[in-house]
Amino acid sequence: MGTVGSTGGKAGETVGERRQLINVAYRLLGSVTEAEDAVQDAYARWYALPRDRQEEILSPGAWLTTVTSRICLDVLGSARARRERYVGAWLPEPLPDRTEWDPTGGTVRTGPADPADQIVLDESVAMAFLVVLESMTPAERVAFVLHDVFRYPFAEIAGILGRTPAACKQLAASARRRVSGTPAPVAANTRSDVVRQVKEAWQTKDIATLVDLLDPDAVMTADGGGLAGSVLRPVEGGTRIAQYMAAIADRAPGLELLERSVNGVPGLVARRAGVVVTVASFDVSDGRVTRIWVVRNPEKLRPWAL
Repeated sequence: MGTVGSTGGKAGETVGERRQLINVAYRLLGSVTEAEDAVQDAYARWYALPRDRQEEILSPGAWLTTVTSRICLDVLGSARARRERYVGAWLPEPLPDRTEWDPTGGTVRTGPADPADQIVLDESVAMAFLVVLESMTPAERVAFVLHDVFRYPFAEIAGILGRTPAACKQLAASARRRVSGTPAPVAANTRSDVVRQVKEAWQTKDIATLVDLLDPDAVMTADGGGLAGSVLRPVEGGTRIAQYMAAIADRAPGLELLERSVNGVPGLVARRAGVVVTVASFDVSDGRVTRIWVVRNPEKLRPWAL
C-alpha cells in the first residue's frame, strides 16, 4: 500500500485510524480483545519505525491496515490449534449497543474508550455472519472481509496475503459462496417480535410455545469456555432446545432477562444481581428461530460490564 508522499500530520493521521483498524480486526478475528491486541501491535510497529521511514510512507492508514491485517492473518493461522484446546464450542465475542443501557442515549462509560464501543454495528458483525466467517480459511477470511466489507482492491490485498490479485479474487469468491448459502436476514421488527415471544415463553417455562417458536431443526450452541456452566456440544432440535431452556429457568432463580441488541441484532441478555452472565443471539427464518448462540464465558462478556 502507498509508500511515498506528504510528511505532514503523520501522528494525527495514525491516531485517527484506530477506529477503522479495530473494525477491520474484529471482523477478521471475532474477538474484541484479540482485535485490540492486533491494533496495539500494529501501532507499536509504526512507532518503532525510524522517523525518516515514517515520513516516506504515503498513507499511514494504509500501512497500519496492511500490518494489522497481517497480524490478524497470523492470529487466524494459530487459532485452529488454540481452539482445539478450548473447552466446548468457541463463539465470537458478542457486542452491546451501549445506548440501549443509557436512558439519556449518551455514553455510559467514562475514561478511555472501550474498543467495543468503536465497532460499527451492521450486518457484517451479526453473529450469524461472524459464525460463517469462522468456517473460512484465514486467507479466505482476509480476502473476503477486506474486499467485500471494506472495499479494499485486490491489488492491495495481494500485498497483505503475498499472493497475486487474481488468487485473492478467487479466495474472496470461494468465501462468498459460503456466505451465499446462508438465509437472507429477516426484518428487524420480525426478528424482535420472535425474540420477545421466546423471552416471554422462557420466563413462564411454556415449553409448548417455545417448541412452536423454534424450527424443528433448530440448533443451539453455547460457549462457556470452561469458565461458566454450559453444554459442551450443540443442542439440536426445537423440542430438545425448549426442554433445555425450561430446565435452565428452573435452575436459575433471580435471573433477569432483557431484550437487547447483540451485534446490532435483537437478542437477549441475562443478568444476575446486575451483572450480565449470558448473552444470546438468534437467527430467525419464516417466523421461527433456526439458530441460537449463547455466550457465557465471562472473558467474552467484558464489554457488557456497565
